[in-house]
Amino acid sequence: LPTRRQVLALAWPVVIANIATPLLGLVDTAVIGNTGEVYALGAIALAALLFHFVFWSFGFLRMGTTGFTAQALGAGDHAEVRAALARALGMAVVIGSALLLLQGPIGQLAWQLFDASPNVEASAAEYFAVRIWGAPAALCLFAVMGNLIGRGETRTLLALQLFMNGLNAGLDVLFAGVLGWGVAGVALGTVLSEWVTLGVALVLVLRRLARDHTDSEPFWPRQRVMNTARAAETLRANGDILVRTFTLLLGFAWFTNQGAAFGDTTLAANHILLQLISFSAFFLDAFAYVAESFVGRAIGAARRDLFVHAVRRTSELAFVTAAGLALTVALGGGLVIRALTDSADVRAAAQAFLPWCATYVLVSVAAFQLDGVFIGATATRDMRNAALVSAGTFIAGGTLLVRQFQNHGLWLAFVGYVVVRALTLLVRYPAVRRRAAPAS
Repeated sequence: LPTRRQVLALAWPVVIANIATPLLGLVDTAVIGNTGEVYALGAIALAALLFHFVFWSFGFLRMGTTGFTAQALGAGDHAEVRAALARALGMAVVIGSALLLLQGPIGQLAWQLFDASPNVEASAAEYFAVRIWGAPAALCLFAVMGNLIGRGETRTLLALQLFMNGLNAGLDVLFAGVLGWGVAGVALGTVLSEWVTLGVALVLVLRRLARDHTDSEPFWPRQRVMNTARAAETLRANGDILVRTFTLLLGFAWFTNQGAAFGDTTLAANHILLQLISFSAFFLDAFAYVAESFVGRAIGAARRDLFVHAVRRTSELAFVTAAGLALTVALGGGLVIRALTDSADVRAAAQAFLPWCATYVLVSVAAFQLDGVFIGATATRDMRNAALVSAGTFIAGGTLLVRQFQNHGLWLAFVGYVVVRALTLLVRYPAVRRRAAPAS
């Protein structure tokens, strides 16, 4: 049974890996900010937002792979571990290739939706034309990440993340800073770092799988990979996660759009507070990842004792961490606000809504943890339904609260949004727990 020390040992690499990603964005900003025109910064931000939306729409390649891998590992079925990775990599290649073929329509639609200056859109299009060629590698890395998390190899995940970000930063400086290739150089650095990292990741993962290949089946068990029932189960689970992801994005987009209706000052204040929430998520996500691995193994091994113990241990540490983060936001959030803006009006507005931000961080931990449990159990239909119910409640209730209490009402609805999502999942928790048979 996992101890608290073991949970922490698996969680801390995820925290560092999560933090490393936005740091790379700072490097991109610094390089372009010191070598390019002002509009190039806007282009980088615009294009990065587009790729974040497009790529993470296929985040099921990570989450679905984690659950199937952990369950197969718990059952001692290493052939299925390899088959789950093969199915995910196959889907990643197909989707990535489709994105390459559809890059023209995707780009045209994006520039029509974004309301930016001609110079920004032109530079963003230049970035997009180069960056899109990393799509197959980026999506394959999602599948590899899912395999690593499912097997509890979080230190390998951290090493790969640091390698990719370090290589990316170095190439950005070389291409954009030294050679003067601008936004195209930044995009090329990202593409090359993704492909190189994918090669390194596959070598590491395949070596580990080869060491575990003690069964009599082929290394790539074709019959399992092409099994109609397993493929249908994978597609069904991935479809559920896709709907869930879009629904969550819709909720955050609605929050941002409603805040914009109160003016630029409120919009800016809300944006700053969302950065605090995003930073807190780096920590809470780590415990959810650990829960995914242990829960999947418990279900695969048919051990309810491991299931209950894993949920308890990861949740204890997650709730303590959330309380510490909420207290830090409440007491130290003002320092961050002052560091991020010199506008007196924005500072005052953000400070006024800071208690809501701290409350959100505190109560959101339940949704994070339950997400981890349900991903590990591949209970994706419940996750999809919880996302739909909570988003519908958020928009309906938020519309009424905004009319009565303006931005305070919006934040109240936002807090309620994450609480309803957790409660909806909690209703289904007993059914998920029953999938882990009692220990013998």
